[in-house]
Amino acid sequence: MTTETDGPERRPHGTGRLPTMRDVAEHVGMSRQLVSLVLRGAPGPSAESRERILAAAAELGYRPHTSARLLREGRTRLIGAVFSMRNPFQVRFVERLFARAAEQGFGVALGPAGADRSTDEIVADLLGERVEALVVFNPDPGTTALEDASRLVPVVLLGEWTDAPYADNVHVDEAGGLRAAVEHLVGLGHRRIAYVGGEDGLVGRDRATAYRGAMAACGLDDEVDVVPSGFSEEGGAAAARSLVARESLPTAVVCCGDQCATGLLAVFAQQGVEVPGRVSVVGFDDSYLASLSYHRLTSVHQDVEATVDAALSAVVDRTDGDGGARRRVATPTGFVVRESTGPAASV
Repeated sequence: MTTETDGPERRPHGTGRLPTMRDVAEHVGMSRQLVSLVLRGAPGPSAESRERILAAAAELGYRPHTSARLLREGRTRLIGAVFSMRNPFQVRFVERLFARAAEQGFGVALGPAGADRSTDEIVADLLGERVEALVVFNPDPGTTALEDASRLVPVVLLGEWTDAPYADNVHVDEAGGLRAAVEHLVGLGHRRIAYVGGEDGLVGRDRATAYRGAMAACGLDDEVDVVPSGFSEEGGAAAARSLVARESLPTAVVCCGDQCATGLLAVFAQQGVEVPGRVSVVGFDDSYLASLSYHRLTSVHQDVEATVDAALSAVVDRTDGDGGARRRVATPTGFVVRESTGPAASV
């Protein structure tokens, strides 16, 4: 765990180490016990002693040892974050969580997920670091590790909708996001709108369901076309190859995520399928991938700040002893139009 500082890092003259409380005491010629009282903000020392000690601490660049203090208090103030390093939205969430958690006096312990690390293993490692809460994106199906962990620390599930009684839940408004995507395309004259996704856990299922609902709301039940795919670039590429192999292409494709859309765009480019001239493409996340100059991808926007706010609010309240009802928060979506969508091609 890092230590706190309000100024430049300084070392006592002639040493290669950071100043300690003993160094401050020797500098002002006072007892270590008195210096400790002042630096902890405890009552007792006179105003003159307090002023001299604080001035000396600032001059020497003394920094309180946060981890030692927390250990004495029986706290770590660590939030364990389980996420995929290959998912741009989740990585951005963790970046912002670091900054926002620090404002609340918390640190973040990382639990990167991957094919070689199960949810069970990651949760066990984080609990071994004595985290005080867990925020978790899309755990492995069927895992019981989080339910077990919830008996020890608060758990917030992210990314997918769940009514798990043991956890707070923060998820994106899938229905609103897919509705905005379909309505945008319908407004451009598209009717044959395919959806690439539907696999990869609850999130894949929920977004496919939201697409079907959006198509039905626009009177396009008969045009529903779900092309199975996961969220990865390779998943999108495989879906694009299956679309190109058809006798006719849809005029528009909505992808389950920006990574999936990236793979789809690459294969379309290889096969000479013009975007948006022949097929319009929409992503989901509005990650950095969408704004790249060679993609300029129209995308459903997920609000990173709103997700961090909701997750951190749940953590702070639970660690402070709030025993209220479990939260179910749907963060709002936006819609960002770029050059990957245009009027429906005449057929």
